[in-house]
Amino acid sequence: MSQDINTEIQNAYEVIKDGGIILYPTDTVWGIGCDATNPEAVAKIYKLKQRAETQSMICLMNGEKMMYNVFKDIPEVAWQILDLSEKPTTIILDKPRNVAPNIIAPDNSLGIRIVKEPFCFKLLERMKKPLVSTSANISGQPTPIAFKDINPEIIKGVDYVVNLYRDKIAGKPSTIIKLTNDSQVKVIRK
Repeated sequence: MSQDINTEIQNAYEVIKDGGIILYPTDTVWGIGCDATNPEAVAKIYKLKQRAETQSMICLMNGEKMMYNVFKDIPEVAWQILDLSEKPTTIILDKPRNVAPNIIAPDNSLGIRIVKEPFCFKLLERMKKPLVSTSANISGQPTPIAFKDINPEIIKGVDYVVNLYRDKIAGKPSTIIKLTNDSQVKVIRK
């Protein structure tokens, strides 16, 4: 683990802790993020992306404990999907709690992804709270697959830009699977 990553985690954490928003590399594409429990910080992201608050964003988490803090009931199939997924997978679950109300979808659900990527994982360990993750683009524009493709307005609009993996070309956005408490499973994005 290089010193750089630890410095970047510390810098990002300080900004997030104070209600700021960051631009950071995720396990898929570059993301804009903040503390998922802070409604003011979440609102800043919607504003920056010029996105309606009814279009919910997802949260990154680093494991079971964090998931149970947000969802009281997690269907067994959720764990099976997460265990079997070979690529980053977002699952949408019903009735989240302990997160900012403006991150919850109108149908009272929330998309989450468990991350293994070291920067995100360690930042989440430090935050002890879920991290908002939404693609680093203005609503309606294409999702940038590399740092150099990110709109300068987005870069100017965040409080901190993580200085890691700037040359990496992103993989595809995650698969999205919606699960309801009555165990309905629906694939939203392959």
